Amino acid sequence: MNKELTLRFKCLFEEQRRNLIYSGRVVNEDFNLNPDDLLDEADITSSELETSMRMRLRNREALFLKKIDEALRRISNGTFGECEQCGEDIDVRRLEARPTATLCVHCKEDQERHEHVHIDGHKPKSLGTRIRLA
Repeated sequence: MNKELTLRFKCLFEEQRRNLIYSGRVVNEDFNLNPDDLLDEADITSSELETSMRMRLRNREALFLKKIDEALRRISNGTFGECEQCGEDIDVRRLEARPTATLCVHCKEDQERHEHVHIDGHKPKSLGTRIRLA
């Protein structure tokens, strides 16, 4: 990958990192519960749902921040844009669509074909068994 393109991705990652860290500070300030918001069961439920949604958002942001940091590490050691599985270059169009990608399209498709996992990340108990219809 050429230096100009690598620098472009580095700037993108650094900007995304700054934005995530800033938004984390804002969200953390809003995590405190206001006693006036807990007057009845409906208020408590609403507050708990809002807190749960904020926690999920923070977890997603933390995961994305980790991916950004890993991409910056790959840039610094010269391996950004290389497929972790086959070692070939990841197509620039793929990196533009998903800058934190670590696998080329072929290896990612291969990985997805071999994964038999539900959307929630758990393997189905019936994997490998056939459903018999009467």
